[in-house]
Amino acid sequence: MMIALIGMIPFSYGQTKVGDVTLPNSLTFGKHKMDLNGAGMREKFWIDLYAAGLYLTTKTSNADEVINSDQAMAVRLQIVSGMVTSEKMTDAVLEGLEKSTKGNIEPIRNELNKFLAFFEEEIKKGDVFDITYQPGRGTVAYKNGKEEGVIEGMEFKKALFGIWFCPKPADDDLKEDMLGK
Repeated sequence: MMIALIGMIPFSYGQTKVGDVTLPNSLTFGKHKMDLNGAGMREKFWIDLYAAGLYLTTKTSNADEVINSDQAMAVRLQIVSGMVTSEKMTDAVLEGLEKSTKGNIEPIRNELNKFLAFFEEEIKKGDVFDITYQPGRGTVAYKNGKEEGVIEGMEFKKALFGIWFCPKPADDDLKEDMLGK
C-alpha cells in the first residue's frame, strides 16, 4: 500500500514535462520573473502541434484575470509537429483573434499585421516562441530566444492572450491545463 502511494506523489525539479517537451518552471524577460502557472499540449485531430505553458508573476486559474491583467506574463509555445508552418500559424492567429475579439479585429488591425510578420520566417519542429507581455513595454515576441519585435497597447495584449483564454479559445483542454485546472 505504501509503495503505491509513493508512486503517486508528483516531484518537481525546476522543469515540467508536457509530452516529449520539457518546459522550465520559471522564465525571465526583461526585469520580470514569471512562474509556470500551467501547461498542456495543443492538439488538432489527435495530432500534437505544440506544447504550451502560461507563465505569470502571480498564479491564477481565472482566465479573465489573465486577459485583463496589466502584469507581466508569457505564453511559451514549443513546436512539436512539422505540420505547423508559417502559413498555418498565421491562419491560426487570425482565427483565434476573430474569436477573441468576437469578430471585431479592425481596432487592432495595424498591431495584428505587425504581429503576423513575426511568423513569416519558416517554422520548424523544435522552434520555441515566447509571446510575452511586459508592462510599460507591450507585447514582446521572441523566436528561439531572439526578440522579433514589440507591439504596444493593452487592447492588443488582451486580444492576443484571448486566443488561449477567451470563452471560445483555440483549445478548451489547453486553456484548462494552462490555468492549472
